Amino acid sequence: MTKRARERSSRGRRTESSRVRRTEGVPARHPLRGRRVPRAGAVRARLRRGFAAKQAGNAARVLGISTTRRAAVLAIVICALAFTLAVPLRTYLSQRAEIKVQEQHQAELQAEVAQLEARKAALSDPAEVEAEARRRLRYVMPGETPYLVQLPEDSPQSPQQGGQQKPGPSQAWYQQLWSSLSG
Repeated sequence: MTKRARERSSRGRRTESSRVRRTEGVPARHPLRGRRVPRAGAVRARLRRGFAAKQAGNAARVLGISTTRRAAVLAIVICALAFTLAVPLRTYLSQRAEIKVQEQHQAELQAEVAQLEARKAALSDPAEVEAEARRRLRYVMPGETPYLVQLPEDSPQSPQQGGQQKPGPSQAWYQQLWSSLSG
């Protein structure tokens, strides 16, 4: 080896004397302790992490905010969106419930209309009208003799109730006064 090559190789190396000088007063360390031999995949992964961290750091520098602040801003944006959507969603759900109730009411009304139309068609028949008049209004045709049967439950007053009441005056008060004066 030439002199120049020896100088080059010794530049990066530390000699035993330089180590001693540097570590005087400091406890001696094991020369290989703490020194790891990197694997090929670990080196690439470290480089990738460093590159990703560098990009994230650049993004933070561009935006001028830290990761915590970015998370807080993101949380605020998500809350704002939730509050913005909450009112229309509640309105939509309440209107759906109201529509369901109204459709049910409409179905009931349509059933009632169909029933009334059937009743109207039945009353267009003269025999049906005559039967209703006899039943509800107690009408009779000319020349017929009506009979009315009263059951005991239908009587307005029973004889026991009539005996308990005091008989009222048979004449008006002024007639009673005149008859008492004329004697």
